Amino acid sequence: MEFFAQHKTYDFMKVSRFFIATTLSLALLSIILFFAKGFEYGIDFSGGTIVQLKYEQKAPIDKIREDLSKDKMFSGALISEFGSPEEIQIRFASTSGGVSEDVGDKVRSVLSDSGKFDVRKVDIVGPVVGSELRQKGIMAAVLSMLGILAYVAVRFEWSFAVASIITLVHDVAITSGALILFHVEMSLDVLAAILTLIGYSINDTIIIYDRIREELKSTKDMELMHVINTSVSKTLSRTILTVLTVFFVVLTLYVFGGEIIHGFSFTMLLGVIIGCYSSIFISAPFLKVLGFSVEGYKAKLALKEKNKIEKEKMRSQYEKGTV
Repeated sequence: MEFFAQHKTYDFMKVSRFFIATTLSLALLSIILFFAKGFEYGIDFSGGTIVQLKYEQKAPIDKIREDLSKDKMFSGALISEFGSPEEIQIRFASTSGGVSEDVGDKVRSVLSDSGKFDVRKVDIVGPVVGSELRQKGIMAAVLSMLGILAYVAVRFEWSFAVASIITLVHDVAITSGALILFHVEMSLDVLAAILTLIGYSINDTIIIYDRIREELKSTKDMELMHVINTSVSKTLSRTILTVLTVFFVVLTLYVFGGEIIHGFSFTMLLGVIIGCYSSIFISAPFLKVLGFSVEGYKAKLALKEKNKIEKEKMRSQYEKGTV
């Protein structure tokens, strides 16, 4: 399926400066927001206990808050609706005093006169484990980007590699800024979504880079901006189809998946949109910013082909015994 004519070239680079200036400004604001405010870490990273309850009727939040305040174990507990008026989530910093103490039983005992309810879920994470998960999550993101940097540098050129990393940092920064702005808790699900987006974004970028490389090999055009416009135009239908497929699937998860995967689906929705336009308007134009030279690239290709021919010639002479 083709949304755009293959033979038509769209002038994406004409508006690239506007997109670069705008989105890099947003990325910078996101970084400032991160250092000024920071993430709201979920239980996975901060430690604590989350108890999810489902009442047969509307949950009496005021009564629940009053009953919990009478027990020191639930000191400072946060009570909020979880998807519907009948379901609530209780979050508090302390954890179970020992393996013999059941938090679910404790909650049933304390809230026995608040109405009929079921304990749907109890999650307990210690602060040490939460800190370790946070460190390993950051390490996973950094190592993935370093791996991508090495892969792209070997497969293409160093300028392609640097441009791809700038694009990934841009995508992660803006997505993270949106998570902070909309008060989405940073949990393992959200971290998984961010790592997924890193892979999704680099895949889109690699497709465009591969098309640019093939275009450089086949065309005599020495104008980089025109080569980029041609390459992006030829991959545009594929990019739009991929984005729409992922977008509608994630949108379905966001609307119908429930509160439990809200953070994951929200992060994916943002990331898919950001990754799409960054692959087109950020990663490719940055080749020009980084000083990529069509003449230099073609000279390298010519030298590589010359060396290949010379090696084949030497091998042929060796096989014939003339060397």
